Parts: sequence; structure tokens; C-alpha cells
Amino acid sequence: MKNVLYGFLLALQFLTRIPVPIECPWTNETSRWAIRFYPIVGLVIGAVLVTIGSFLAPILPAGMLALILVSLWVWLTGGLHLDGVMDVADAVGSNAPLEKKWTIMKDPHVGSFGIITLFFLLGWKTMLIYLLVNEAEAGWRILLPLLVSVALARFSAVGLLIFLPAAKKEGLAWHWKKNLNWLDSVWAMIPIVFVIGLFPQLIWLVTLCLVMTGVYGFWLMRTFKGINGDLTGTAIEGGELWGLLLIWSYMSFVTV
Repeated sequence: MKNVLYGFLLALQFLTRIPVPIECPWTNETSRWAIRFYPIVGLVIGAVLVTIGSFLAPILPAGMLALILVSLWVWLTGGLHLDGVMDVADAVGSNAPLEKKWTIMKDPHVGSFGIITLFFLLGWKTMLIYLLVNEAEAGWRILLPLLVSVALARFSAVGLLIFLPAAKKEGLAWHWKKNLNWLDSVWAMIPIVFVIGLFPQLIWLVTLCLVMTGVYGFWLMRTFKGINGDLTGTAIEGGELWGLLLIWSYMSFVTV
């Protein structure tokens, strides 16, 4: 039971800035539980955003609220995955051979492709949240699917980490992969299944997010021949943006 608790706290510590008051041992078992708890940590992040958003919605204009939520979102995650997105963008934008791409991704400096990608990623997130919270008739419940999409983005990352080969035998992703198998993806799926049980109307969101995960995984294998930490972080950021886009599209074109 201690390993389960340590695993949750390790996931919370690694994926967020939420203070963890105790020192958690890093072992094969606790690291496996940490991966299994990725989607639950996503639910925690989503719950914080929705709770604060619901409190501020009657007070602030939609534009200000959207900017505050995205800023809080970045702070909660410590910009961890945004760093990976920028590294991947610089590597892909270089059009260099594969080994050169890996060198670029390891470079601590950020290039122009990384900065441009970060600008548009945060810009799209802010605009989509603005459009959602500006839907006065729907009320704040319109952002409830955000809980699922943030969790799904982390479940997608878990699936890619488990089922795709490691691109390099180095780094945190490779050390995590050594202890993982397909059963860990089943554990990680439990909170998603639970939420869908409560809100079965969101099954379309789960399906389309998983489809996009498959597309990203196919592209990833063709481009990089495997997974690493930066590519896993990009899956999380891309999954969150995809989820927001799906929610807005559904509310704009399906429920009209």
C-alpha cells in the first residue's frame, strides 16, 4: 500500500508544482505506480482549473479568465511539457537527419521553431478556452469535459511510453520503460473508464483522442523511430490542445 501512495505522490511531484511534503523513494515498484497515476494527476490538474474557473467566471470577462486559466495551467505543470514541445519543434523544423535531430533536442538553447511553436500552442489554448467560457448559454459546465481531456492526454502519453520502443537507451523515459508492461496501461485506464461511466456522453471525446494518439504514434515512429521524454511531453501538450479543439467543435457544430 505504501508503494501505491508513493507512486501517486511521485506522479504529483513530477507532473505538477503541487507541494509534496514527504520524500518518496524511487524504486521499480513506485515508479510503475507513478506512471499508472498519470491520468489521475491529469484529473487533479483539470479539477483545479475547473474549480477556479467556476469561481472566477461570474467576476471576470471571458478574455481575462482564459488568460488566467492558461497561466495557471502552465504554472501547475511547471512548463515541463512545454520544454519538450519546443525541443521537438526545433528538431523537426531543422529538416536534419535523425542523429542531428537528437543533437538538437538535447541542446539546452531554444531555437526559432521552438519559440514559434510555443507562441501558437499557448495562443490556441487561450483562444479555445475563451470561446468555451464565453458560451453564456451553456454555463460553466461546458468546461467539464476539460477534466477528461487533460486526463486523456496523460493516458495517451502512458500508452505511447509503454507500447513504443525507446528511441535511445538513456534518459528518464527509458528508465521508466524498463519496468513497464501492458498491464500498467490497464491500471492507467481505470480512472478514464470511471469518468466515462459517470458521463457516458463523453465517449466520443475518448475515442477521438485515442485515434489522434495512434496518428501521433505513427508519425513519431516514422520520424524518430521511438519515444523519449520530449516526445512524451509533446504528446501531453498536443493531447490537451486536441481535447480543447474537440470540445469547442462539439459545442459549436454538434449541439447547435
